[in-house]
Amino acid sequence: MNRTAFHLRPEAADFDPYVPGLSVAGVRERFGLSTVIKMAGNENPLGISPAALEAVRRNAGLGFRYPREGNPDLVAALAAHYSLPEQRFVPGNGSDEIIDLLLRVCPVPGRHNVVASRSSFSMYRVLSRLCGVEFRSVPRREDFSFDIPGLAAAADDRTALLFLTMPDNPSGACPERAEVEALARRLPPSCLLVLDEAYIDFCVDPEAQSFLRLLDEFGNVAVLRTFSKIYGLAGLRLGCGILPPALAAVLRSVHMPFSVNTAAEAAGIAALGDRAFYGETRRVVAEGRTLLHKELSALGFVVYPSQANFLMFRPGTEHSLNAAEIFEGLLARGVIIRRLASYGLEEYLRVSVGTERENKEFIRYIRELCI
Repeated sequence: MNRTAFHLRPEAADFDPYVPGLSVAGVRERFGLSTVIKMAGNENPLGISPAALEAVRRNAGLGFRYPREGNPDLVAALAAHYSLPEQRFVPGNGSDEIIDLLLRVCPVPGRHNVVASRSSFSMYRVLSRLCGVEFRSVPRREDFSFDIPGLAAAADDRTALLFLTMPDNPSGACPERAEVEALARRLPPSCLLVLDEAYIDFCVDPEAQSFLRLLDEFGNVAVLRTFSKIYGLAGLRLGCGILPPALAAVLRSVHMPFSVNTAAEAAGIAALGDRAFYGETRRVVAEGRTLLHKELSALGFVVYPSQANFLMFRPGTEHSLNAAEIFEGLLARGVIIRRLASYGLEEYLRVSVGTERENKEFIRYIRELCI
């Protein structure tokens, strides 16, 4: 009797999964290295917030207890931190979970579509496809900035969600807030504009770039935030959606219970109050970003302006090595960066800003490869 003929949805049977970056352990094993520098995941170069680490230690003994449903203490801390009503907040197991919830709650498969820029954060496309929802990608301009009029034109009365990353991953570009306001006004009333602000804290002026202060003016805008980047909590998986209250209520009702664990909640609350760590991370990233841009440009690479904690670049015409060869050459030397082939950008690379030592090691090795 054949017991392998189980049912599979077509979307799952022929699925194109998210491709994560390489791990330190994997590269160390593959090349027999004792030291590996990871500059691929856009993680915080300073590690975890000390206040968050202490909160995890303090709450470790509660690991046998379920968290309070809905994480009310975290919601209260988020609302106070951002000066917005608690009714807008939905915590998640990373902001990816909120993206997943929006795609399962808002569009109806076979009826609605989702819009985003081409070569954006791949989870928009991956999760749309898994949900059986049409995904429309809009080409970028030559400089990799967003084609805001093109995005607006791609949305119709069947568009449920339009995703825009501010700043963008992988390019680091960030649209002006006035452009985003114009886009929100042009969209059909039934389309929710989802602004993914995972990297907003690395902008020169986060307050001026963020859409949070304008949410009361726009009933069709949601904002995503993550603790993975500026707060250094990538491994604990914590994020939130800041949504129209009626939509937030729906997401809370269908949300998997206890998806935000006790340690992540405690760490998130503590991290929000650790202003010293927040400020030092911004300083280190700003200085490192400037250094990497300058040094890569001097080596003949085409480097794209970034307001995030990473830079996208590609080999120049004088380079004899292509992106894949540079990527592999760095791996062999114990430096992991991100090759962007999974974004459809075969000749592009992305490097996360590291510590001062890591940045200098990366430049030293890439200079060895390319000169």
